Amino acid sequence: MKSFSSLLPVLLAWTALAAAKNSTYYNPVLPGWHSDPSCTPVDGTYFCVTSTFISFPGLPIYASKDLVNYKHISHAWNRESQLPGYSYATDAQQQGMYAATIRFHKGTFYVICEYLGTTTNQTNGVLFKSTNPFDDASWSDPVKFNAPKIDPDLFWDDDGKVWVATQGIRIQEMNINTGEMGPVIQLWNGTGGVWPEGPHIYKKDGWYYLMIAEGGTAEDHAVTMARSKNITGPYSPSPHNPHLTNRGTKEYFQTVGHADLFQDDNGKWWGHALATRYGGNGSYFPMGRETVMFPVTWNKGDWPVMQPVRGQMSGWELPKQSRDIPGEGPFNDDPDKYDFAEGSKIPRNLVYWRVPRENAVVVTKKGLQVALGRNNVAGSPGGSAPAAKAISFIGRRQTDSTFKFSVDMSFAPTAAKQEAGITAFLTQYANIQLGIVYENEKLAFRFNSTENLNKRTPVPKSWVGQPIRLGINMDSPSEYRFSAMLASDETTKIKIGIASTAQLSGGTGSFVGTLIGVYATCNGAGQGLDCPADTPNAYFTRWRYTGIKQYISESKSVPSAEFN
Repeated sequence: MKSFSSLLPVLLAWTALAAAKNSTYYNPVLPGWHSDPSCTPVDGTYFCVTSTFISFPGLPIYASKDLVNYKHISHAWNRESQLPGYSYATDAQQQGMYAATIRFHKGTFYVICEYLGTTTNQTNGVLFKSTNPFDDASWSDPVKFNAPKIDPDLFWDDDGKVWVATQGIRIQEMNINTGEMGPVIQLWNGTGGVWPEGPHIYKKDGWYYLMIAEGGTAEDHAVTMARSKNITGPYSPSPHNPHLTNRGTKEYFQTVGHADLFQDDNGKWWGHALATRYGGNGSYFPMGRETVMFPVTWNKGDWPVMQPVRGQMSGWELPKQSRDIPGEGPFNDDPDKYDFAEGSKIPRNLVYWRVPRENAVVVTKKGLQVALGRNNVAGSPGGSAPAAKAISFIGRRQTDSTFKFSVDMSFAPTAAKQEAGITAFLTQYANIQLGIVYENEKLAFRFNSTENLNKRTPVPKSWVGQPIRLGINMDSPSEYRFSAMLASDETTKIKIGIASTAQLSGGTGSFVGTLIGVYATCNGAGQGLDCPADTPNAYFTRWRYTGIKQYISESKSVPSAEFN
C-alpha cells in the first residue's frame, strides 16, 4: 500500500483541479476502433493518429479544436505506392501498421511507425512527413529505417538531435532525412509488467520524463513513468507508478494504457490513451480498443497526476466547442449518408482489409461497384487468408454501442457460388455475413455466424431483379440483428438472423475492432486470383449508418446524438 506521503501530491493536485473551472465530457472521445492514440497540438488545433494494422488506408489523422469533436482529415498511408508490395506480403490478420507517434516540428508534421509482419525483407520502420495534413496527397513517401522494435516515439532535443525510443525500452539517434540510426541504448525495463512498450519522452523543468505502457494490452495494462537529467539515462522510476490504470477494478473501461500527453492553449495538460468498454462481464466489446481522454495535473518539477478513466469525466475547462476544421472528411460521430453518385469520391471513413486490388471498389453511374473477389471475407476455401488474394470488402468502423445500418444492393448472380452482401467484420476468421448467393439456379439469403452456420432463407421470387435493402440493427450492445427487404417497400422486411457480438470481441481480433460494410465474392470459383471472366459485379447505393446509443457504464447510456 502506498504511504500517505506518497499520495499527498496526488490529493493536492486533484484539490487544485476541483477548484478550477471544469468541463464535463464523455469517453471515449474517439469511439470505435481507435487504438494506440498519439496527439500533438499546433496553434489551437489538436492532431491525432491511431493504429490501423492491415486495414487501408492506414494511420488516420484526426483534427480537433475542442478536444471532443474530431474530424477525419487524412491518412498518412493512403497510396499503395508509398509502400509498394507491403500489403500483399502481410499474411497475418493483426500485423501491418502498429502504434504510431505524431509530432510537429518547424512547420512539418511527422508520423513515425513500424510496419510489422511482411514475408519479405523490407525495412519496416517508416516516417511520413507532411506540411498540410488536411490533404492525403501531402503525405510523403516514407523515410525507411531499421526499427529494432515496435511503437517508435519521435523526440527533438534542445541541441537539435532527434531520438527514437521503441519497445523494450530502447533509444537511438535518428537522421530523419536518411533513416540512418545510431547505436541502441537501453533506457528502462519498466516496473516488472510484461511488454514494456509505447514509449513517449517529454522534456519539462530540466527533466526527461519517459512514459511507457506495460502489462500487455489487456486487463493488466498500465501507464508507468521514469525520469532522468540526461536523455540516455539513467532513469529513476516514479514513486507513484502506475500513473494510470484500471487493472484490478470492475470498471466498465478496461485495458487502459498506451497514453500520450499534450498541452492545450491554456497550458493545461491532457492525455489520450486506449481503453476497451467491457460489457456483459467482459463478453461484449466488438468495437475493440478505443481512444479515451483524461485531464492531467503536472506541477513544476513534479510527476504528472492523471485522472482515472471513466465514462463521464470532469476536468480542466475544455476549449470552446468548434467544428471549424478545414478539409474534407467526416467528424467521427457523423452519421453516414452516402448515395455514391457518379463522380463522387469514396468517403474517407471507409476502409479496406489490406490494399484493394485495382478497380475492386469504384464509384460508377450505378453506385458503388464492388467486383467479386475469389475469397470470401471468411478466408479462402482452404481455410486460410493469404494476403495476395485480397477480399472485395469495404466498411466503416462501428462507432456506437448500438446503431442501425442499411444499404441498397443490386446484384444479379448467374452462376453457383456468386455472392454479395453485408458483414460485421473483425477479421477474416471472425465475421458475420448476410449475403445473397446463387445456388441450384435460385437465389437465397445466406446468413453465416457461429450460432447460425450458413443458414439459408429463400429470396422471394417477386424480389428478383429489384434492389434489396440489407440491414443491421442493434437493440442492445450484445446482439446484431440482420434483415432484408425490398428497397422500395419497407413492409416487406424479413428478419434473417441474430448474432452475438461476443463473436467479434477479442479472439483473433484482440488488437482491432469491428467494421460494418459490404462484400462480394465468387467463393473460390475461377483460377489464381480471379473469378471467372463473366462474373457480374455488385452495386450498392443508399448507404446509411446512424448511431443510437453510447454506453458509458454497464448500465448507463447516452444517446449518440448527445454524446459530447
